[in-house]
Amino acid sequence: MPMKDGAAAADREPVAGAPYSWFRVLAVLLLCLAVAERGEGQAAAGGTRRRAVDVGVILDRATWLGNVSWACMEMALEDFYADARHASYRTRVRLHLRDTGPSAVDAASAGVDLLKNVRVQAIVGPQTSTQAKFLAELGNKTSVPIISFSADSPSQSSSQTPYFIRTAWNDSSQAEAIASLIQKFNWREVVPVVEDDDSNTRFIPDLVGALRHVGTRVSYRCKIHSSAGDDEIRGAISSLKGNWTSVFVVRMSYQLALKFFRIAKDEGMMGQGFVWITAYGLTDIFDVVGSPALDVMNGVVGVEPYVEDTDRLQDFKQRWHEKYKKEKPGTKLNGPILSGLYAYDTAWALALAAEKARLLDSDFMPSETNNGSTDFERISTSKASEKLHDAFLKTTFPGMTGTFHIQDWKLLSTNYKIINVVGQDRKVVGFWTPGLNTSGNLKTNADLYTIIWPGGTDKVPRGWLLPANKTLKIGVPFKPGFGKFIQFENGKATGFCARVFEEVIHALPYKVPIHYEEFGDGKGESNGTYDSLVYKVYLNEFDAVVGDITILANRSLYVDFTLPYTESGVRMLVPVRDQRKKTAWTFLEPLSADLWLGAGAFFVFTGLIVWFIEHRTNHEFRGPPASQIGSVFYFSFSTLVFAHRERIVNNLTRIAVIVWLFVVLILQQSYTASLSSILTVEQLQPTVTNLDEVIRRGDYVGYLNDSFMPGLLKRLKINESKLIPFNSPEEYNDALSTGRVAVIVDEIPYLKLFLSKYCHNYTMVGPTYKFDGFGYAFPRGSPLTPEISRGILELASNGTMAELENELYGGSGTMCPDKVDSQTSSSLTLRSFLGLFMITGASSLLALVLHVGITLYDSRGHLVIACSQGSWHGSLAILSKIFHEPDNVSNTPDTDETGIANGDPIVESPWSMSNHIIENFDSYTDTGSPEGEGTPGREVSNQDPGPPSFAYMHSEG
Repeated sequence: MPMKDGAAAADREPVAGAPYSWFRVLAVLLLCLAVAERGEGQAAAGGTRRRAVDVGVILDRATWLGNVSWACMEMALEDFYADARHASYRTRVRLHLRDTGPSAVDAASAGVDLLKNVRVQAIVGPQTSTQAKFLAELGNKTSVPIISFSADSPSQSSSQTPYFIRTAWNDSSQAEAIASLIQKFNWREVVPVVEDDDSNTRFIPDLVGALRHVGTRVSYRCKIHSSAGDDEIRGAISSLKGNWTSVFVVRMSYQLALKFFRIAKDEGMMGQGFVWITAYGLTDIFDVVGSPALDVMNGVVGVEPYVEDTDRLQDFKQRWHEKYKKEKPGTKLNGPILSGLYAYDTAWALALAAEKARLLDSDFMPSETNNGSTDFERISTSKASEKLHDAFLKTTFPGMTGTFHIQDWKLLSTNYKIINVVGQDRKVVGFWTPGLNTSGNLKTNADLYTIIWPGGTDKVPRGWLLPANKTLKIGVPFKPGFGKFIQFENGKATGFCARVFEEVIHALPYKVPIHYEEFGDGKGESNGTYDSLVYKVYLNEFDAVVGDITILANRSLYVDFTLPYTESGVRMLVPVRDQRKKTAWTFLEPLSADLWLGAGAFFVFTGLIVWFIEHRTNHEFRGPPASQIGSVFYFSFSTLVFAHRERIVNNLTRIAVIVWLFVVLILQQSYTASLSSILTVEQLQPTVTNLDEVIRRGDYVGYLNDSFMPGLLKRLKINESKLIPFNSPEEYNDALSTGRVAVIVDEIPYLKLFLSKYCHNYTMVGPTYKFDGFGYAFPRGSPLTPEISRGILELASNGTMAELENELYGGSGTMCPDKVDSQTSSSLTLRSFLGLFMITGASSLLALVLHVGITLYDSRGHLVIACSQGSWHGSLAILSKIFHEPDNVSNTPDTDETGIANGDPIVESPWSMSNHIIENFDSYTDTGSPEGEGTPGREVSNQDPGPPSFAYMHSEG
């Protein structure tokens, strides 16, 4: 029981002291809360607490670029961390701004301060390339990424400064876009006009390389200092006006560009014929300056990166405008420029990279301790900077300007748009893409939209203009000997070369003032060789050379030549000698011996065939044997001159004679042509046919003075002591005719001019050594060179060049043939006429066979009787009688009339004569029959005396 009492007493004590008990409970609760808060703090220290990543920003807030970029970076971080997707991120990027102004020293000092005192993990925003050059080295030393959205590092390559990252499209791709645009319009020369600062140190080589790749030259570069006054700019513009090129690529700051274009407009260089292309950066001048820039830059074409106009971008521009207007109430900007969008994407990328780097507290500790003597040497590094650098290079996301992706420490370039300033507006006229190059469409190949060029014209400028108040100073060689080519008289050039040049100049669609100056000493002597004259063009002492200037490889090293306007090549000029054959038997040479014999044989053969066929029916082929032999030869050989008078009465004979006369005609004409060739072509032959013969004999060689011939002749192994120079065609003639030189070696145009006067005594021989003929010399890259070349082609095609050459050579090109090309005549052979002889022989034989067949057919009765008697002597006798006895039925009217005049009342027919022959033959051969008995033959004779002739019946009547 006492225990219960004690317990009861204890339970009651709290009741008796209630205020004190509640105080104890409150103390316990407070202690628990403290413990809980401590546990949360420890948990946060273990990795759940947000970690700040310090990033330094170096900008010049006195410039609109600095202000716009800073506003965009602030908005980027606000938008990034307000995004629900990033609410769980453990890192927070914190920006530390340093307003340094344009000084590179101030920027470097600010960088050291940020790295040493703030211990930033990255630095963003050196605006200029000069500032970036120092900060890039600082980044390399400390392994801290230096990120720029508006500057390049000109002094070193990206591999040499791996901690310098550029988050804007690089100038190399911009150079390719500009080169592609220039190639589109086929401009062959461009002058870059740039600000003389570090920002263009890398741009100029990139541009020159891209232009060279498309075949465009950069012969001159105009640099203007950023602090240049009006007088300096005006002097630079005057130097541009003194050049032929009218295509300019401009890259400079906005302030300098506005001043430059204002003065260029006052100097008349914003007019028709000029082309101005602005690089990216300068195209933002219209957003910054507005109307003043548009007024002085009408017709300018520019390139700038293409940014797709998305809803996100429109929303951002609206919010940026509201924010910026509050901070800068008097601004003229209506939206963030492209560099501001790059700054926005840079800040966004840093926030992403900071989270992806998975930074720990230990990463922020200094990696080493440095007790150097300077602030720069005492700067410590940390692993956090290196992790942030690596993560930043791998960051990819869809940004305001497109896909954000770093490649080779630069933002990957994509597309550009081409803009044209027209009035108070900028219009997009096309695009540039890596795949399509310059096109009117992003996805397909299309023509550019119409561009309005300076001067308000849509006609594409040709890319060059004649310099203001420029008169071309034309050098004319001193050429006394060959004045028909070029000659200087009374301040004017005359001759073939000058006439061709002036024809081309006058045909150009624009006026080109020219002034001739002779390359002489005023005392009748030249000031030097043609090589020296050409070199004067290289030294800009002459604007061109017009004359008989041969296009040579060594000369083309210093000047550009037009296309040649004369025949090209070098040949030899030699005398010709008379090699006429004057023997008594020259007339036999046209035909070879076998042809003479063959032709004679066919003459006799044809005469015999004609005599055989005509003998029975034509009294002109009858008579004593000697007379008949004479008729055969006389008839056959008289056909050679178509003087035969014998009448042909048999159709078969006529066929054979017609074919034979055709053969004789061809044979006669061939003989005449061959004989003419022998007596004319072969009579003139060159005394020398090749230089080897001249070298072997040790003869002297002449050439034109002040020409390139000595070098050529030395290469051809001719001793220099054997070379003699001459100055005129008359000296050529004297030297060749007197034997002072064996040959003259010169260019074909000179030799043709010489032969126009001395055609019949000389000729060109030997191989043609190839050279390019005469051309006009202009300075390297002169735009007149292709213009004059096209004019030369036009003269050649419309016939004007041929007319000028006829005047030069006097038409001797066709009157004086090249004798070396004449072929030596050779005798005609039997093989050449074998076909004709076969035709006439076959025709004659066929006529003979047909005649014999017809004759035998008509006498078949008598032949049958003779054969039946079995005596071949009788058959031969009948055949002999048939051939020798005349065929009175077929006789001519003259024969009939002769018979009438002789008073012969009875004319026996061939058949009656045959019967008599048979009768007589039988009386001598048939010994079994008495002399008085009639024979069958006689009976036939008595019974069939034959019909009387028509003449006889007529006389009876």
